[in-house]
Amino acid sequence: MASGARMLNNSHTRYEKQHVTPPPSTRIVGGGGVASVRSKTPSSSASRRSVTPNSRSHARLSDEDAEPGRVRVAVRLRPKTTEELSDADFFDCVELQPELKRLKLKKNNWSSDSHRFDEVFTESASQKRVYEAVAKPVVEGVLNGYNGTIMAYGQTGTGKTYTLGQLGKDDASERGIMVRALEDIIASASPASDSVEISYLQIYMECVQDLLAPEKVNIPIVEDPKKGEVSVPGAAIVKIQNVDHFLHLLQIGEANRHAANTKMNTESSRSHAILMVSVTRSVDDKEENNTSSPGKDDKSVLVGGHVIPTIRKSKLLIVDLAGSERLDKSGSEGHLVEETKFINLSLSSLGKCINALAENSPHIPTRDSKLTRLLRDSFGGSARTSLIVTIGQSSRHHTETSSTIMFGQRAMKVVNFVKLKEEFDYESLCRKLENQIDILTEEIDRQQKSRADNTIRLENNLRECQNSFEEAEKALLARCELLDKDKSRLESEIKDILKELNCQKDHNDLVCQEVESLQRSLKRCELIEKEKVHLESEMKDVLEELDFQKNQNNLMHDEIARLELGLEHNKQYQVETSAYQKVLADTTQMYEKKIAELMSNLDDERDRSSGVEEQLDSIKNILTDHQKSMEQHQIERSTYQKALAETTQMYEQKITELVMQLEDEHARCIGLEEQVISLKKASSNRQISLQIQGQEEIGALKMELQQMSQLREAALDELQLVKKEQKNLSSEKARLSDELRTVREALSLEEKRRKAVEKELSSIKNAVPESEDEFEDKRPSMKENNAGGTTIGTPFGLHNSNKSRESNSFQRTTIAKICEEVGLQKILALLQSSDLDVQTHAVKVVANLAAEDINQEKIVQEGGLDALLILLRTSQNTTLLRVASGAIANLAMNELNQGLIMSKGGAALLAHTASKTDDPQTLRMVAGAIANLCGNEKLHMLLTEQGGIKALLGMVRSGNHDVIAQVARGMANFAKCESRAITQGHKKGRSLLMDDGVLSWLLGNSNTASISTRRHIELALCHLAQNEDNTRDFVSSGGVKQVARITVESSREDIRNLANKILRLNRTFQAEVQNE
Repeated sequence: MASGARMLNNSHTRYEKQHVTPPPSTRIVGGGGVASVRSKTPSSSASRRSVTPNSRSHARLSDEDAEPGRVRVAVRLRPKTTEELSDADFFDCVELQPELKRLKLKKNNWSSDSHRFDEVFTESASQKRVYEAVAKPVVEGVLNGYNGTIMAYGQTGTGKTYTLGQLGKDDASERGIMVRALEDIIASASPASDSVEISYLQIYMECVQDLLAPEKVNIPIVEDPKKGEVSVPGAAIVKIQNVDHFLHLLQIGEANRHAANTKMNTESSRSHAILMVSVTRSVDDKEENNTSSPGKDDKSVLVGGHVIPTIRKSKLLIVDLAGSERLDKSGSEGHLVEETKFINLSLSSLGKCINALAENSPHIPTRDSKLTRLLRDSFGGSARTSLIVTIGQSSRHHTETSSTIMFGQRAMKVVNFVKLKEEFDYESLCRKLENQIDILTEEIDRQQKSRADNTIRLENNLRECQNSFEEAEKALLARCELLDKDKSRLESEIKDILKELNCQKDHNDLVCQEVESLQRSLKRCELIEKEKVHLESEMKDVLEELDFQKNQNNLMHDEIARLELGLEHNKQYQVETSAYQKVLADTTQMYEKKIAELMSNLDDERDRSSGVEEQLDSIKNILTDHQKSMEQHQIERSTYQKALAETTQMYEQKITELVMQLEDEHARCIGLEEQVISLKKASSNRQISLQIQGQEEIGALKMELQQMSQLREAALDELQLVKKEQKNLSSEKARLSDELRTVREALSLEEKRRKAVEKELSSIKNAVPESEDEFEDKRPSMKENNAGGTTIGTPFGLHNSNKSRESNSFQRTTIAKICEEVGLQKILALLQSSDLDVQTHAVKVVANLAAEDINQEKIVQEGGLDALLILLRTSQNTTLLRVASGAIANLAMNELNQGLIMSKGGAALLAHTASKTDDPQTLRMVAGAIANLCGNEKLHMLLTEQGGIKALLGMVRSGNHDVIAQVARGMANFAKCESRAITQGHKKGRSLLMDDGVLSWLLGNSNTASISTRRHIELALCHLAQNEDNTRDFVSSGGVKQVARITVESSREDIRNLANKILRLNRTFQAEVQNE
């Protein structure tokens, strides 16, 4: 019987597209299954795959109800490495907008491309958030019987293995998608009826290898010709017992995986790793009844009166692709080059398949590589697929980053048919029937034995009953007489009861009539309820139309405000042109001073040359004196030689005389022979000493002669140097004359330019009314805060007309030329000038230079920030204070400059400036600077201590709309950064804004007429409400009511969604709203 049941084992599958009917390209196959047939006609191909998500302008891409089978693509940004932080030659080419699910890829500082994804993760996104957004929906689908694929793609070293395969031994929060997915699967599976099995493979140099059994290499890939399923039968399959067992297997697989050290990554994966998880779950009757539809009554197949149990088999693929790389960047050599070739070849084949699927090509080249064969069901098949692409932010790898992003964009065009795979579990049914047969056999034997015992017992009982019957018959006769008497009595009682029943029947008829009337009224109520639902739907449509009209009105108001602001800026332009005329006049005056200085330097050089000539004459005199002294030394030498010759002759004569005397006295003075000998010795010794003394004197004379010759040579060298210096002075004189000539020519050219500028300014004066300075125009900055949805560095002149922009460009070009010719140091030195006009023009030039990022670092290095802060501290002039505050606001766009401003007490100086002036324009600049500082969460405590927040609130006293808008922007920046820090776990506790009365001001001005101000206030309230430690303040001040109002009346959809999310997650807010 069991073998017969196994022969009936016919798989049962069905398609599911989340309550969407199958397209015309599917057909029913006998045996209770449904199989998809791909049509080669363009119409069926278009019905199977969607076009690019960017073709939808109004619908959100993440709406899974619209395209349930489309490949979901998320992008994750890797944090900067130490090398990238130290490399200043490359900028950040990636800008993320997580709330809009957008990514901007910058080609350069002025050009970028925008791309949209299903999810966008910043470098600070946690592993848990990535798993819940990318992998958890796929894992839940696998638990419900659908195949799923999770894949990571990107350049080498961008964090694919970290995202998927991180074990998290030391820190559980670092666990990757593999570990978290198996934890959820094991927690949801029943040990008694469900099974979880895994295989862990790698594709290394187009060879499939088993990571759990390294001896298995070159495993073949098998494809079922009937079902079209791809499998690897030679791989080891391990049944998972618990999470620790899986972690142990994962460690074994990671140890066997090929990796190498390259310039791009110290542990670069050299193979594609594929974790295959097979899940088998039984479907109980209750779940089957809930999931079955009215058209599936024939699904319950009966075998011998028993319903065949159903099981669901699903497979999860987690694919960690090897990173794409370039040999010139990775530095691969030898065997690594061959590995790189195979990696890039398989990734190229995968890209071709995705391109073919995205372009609805009739041929999909899945057989070009083993990777595409294994992933055949993941792209264009029946699996739910999620792809996460990992990128870096350095422009050094702009080409690889762009390629990765385009791969993700093409993958988003692929749509799969989600298929639920169910099979009849005939084996379990056979086991169940065999157990029932054994039980029934034992029951029959037991019943037969009990039947024999019952027969004997019944015979005995029959005899006893016969005896008792005879006795009972006698008793019954006596009892019948009594019963006759009772019968007559009961008949009279029955008559009375019948009368009472008739009365009760009449009463029941009345009740039935009342029930029927109630039923009719209930039907009327149901009709009224349906009419109410219909009216509510119509009311909802009317409200949506009203919201649309309201948005249109808001856009018109913004346009009117922009035009008014453009008119104001046009009025301010003439003053700026006059300022530039003054700057030009100052520049001309400066050049005249420089010419005068050069003339004075030329006179000095002439005086110096005359002095050098006098020095040359003195040296000649010294040289003649030296010659005279040398002649005297020669005369003295000749006298010494004569004296020596005379002395020698004198001693020789004396010796001859003594010899003659000795010879004469020899005969008669033999006794005096010894005395003669001693005299000879004495004379010889004296002669030697005289010779030595003469030689020493000769040596001394030679030394003096050498010294005299050296002095002569030194004098000659010095004379040559003087001649060379004279030549240099003459050449320098010629060069100065040439430079003077060129300066005069430049001045003449500058004079011509000045006249041309004056003509152009005069024409502009006729066309444009007077306006104030526009030095504060600045493009949006602070990339991190812009991505968050709050405009941290909003430009003060955003709605300028085209003429105004062209004039601003001309002005900045002119100022840049002046800076190059004059020098930044001299311009900064003019900030300390005693002349107020010169000081004012210098501050304006510095403010305009600070509006460009390339100039900010130079300004800070040359001491420009210190000079601006000194002006705030010392100056009392309103114009100086306004322009200096605007320059500091421009410098505060940069995060490094923000820290320097705060360390030098900049916030306190700005607060002091706000307290000593009532000029709206000055207050607007000060408020903008403090608002930019509010965009740095690290400076919040110091900013509060220096009185920055109190100063912002104090500037509201002016009543100027622009000032109030900057105050609201600062509060929104502060609240958003604080909320982000709390969400990331960097900060805890009640908001710092609560102690300064900010909440009451926000609530009091939440209904202001200015659209931009109201938007900033709404955003600040939402971010403050996200902090659970602020709940008590919101409840006590009525802030919950304003949050509820924002969910309905806010003009921004993202703010409405954020307010709805806050009310949904905060139970206290929910209770407060219900009470109201």
